[in-house]
Amino acid sequence: MIGRKEMDEMSGKVYTVRDIEALPEGKRAELIDGQMYEMASPSRTHQGLLVALLRVISNYIEEKGGPCEVYPAPFAVYINNDEYNYVEPDVVVICNEDKLDEKGCHGAPDWAIEIVSPSSMKMDRKIKLFKYRTAGVREYWIVDPAKRTIEVHCFFENEEKEYTFQDIVPTGIYEDFAIDFSKLIKFIR
Repeated sequence: MIGRKEMDEMSGKVYTVRDIEALPEGKRAELIDGQMYEMASPSRTHQGLLVALLRVISNYIEEKGGPCEVYPAPFAVYINNDEYNYVEPDVVVICNEDKLDEKGCHGAPDWAIEIVSPSSMKMDRKIKLFKYRTAGVREYWIVDPAKRTIEVHCFFENEEKEYTFQDIVPTGIYEDFAIDFSKLIKFIR
């Protein structure tokens, strides 16, 4: 049986941000180069990690001051600032206020974090990795609760490192900030 995605690929259908905005209430999707990807509801583990990461990052930014702001999903990121690309990273940090308006972020954020689930693995590890790198995101983390790993991609330094939930993971965009993942392991079920 051919599904909607396969039919769209065969017909060459190209989606735009207007198609994302026209989705029914409660339905979420992302858009990469005109291809729409539906999003599954997050798990309890996913949401626990999301809240914990948001809290740690928010506290750091509040203590340090400065222009950066942090937002959790769902938060609209028009990653290429065009009509064919729209993502909702789990956590996003934007340090250029000119990119922000009431609709979301227009352009690449400084830091994006995705918490991997079985249904988002290909999207987070391949499609978004490439899109974030080419769009100008400075740093991208892929947090995998099943493997208990954190992949850190510092695109501006062309570095990739992998950590575990036993490690203190330094950020690339801040010289004096690291997240102790051993304190977050309690959210993995």
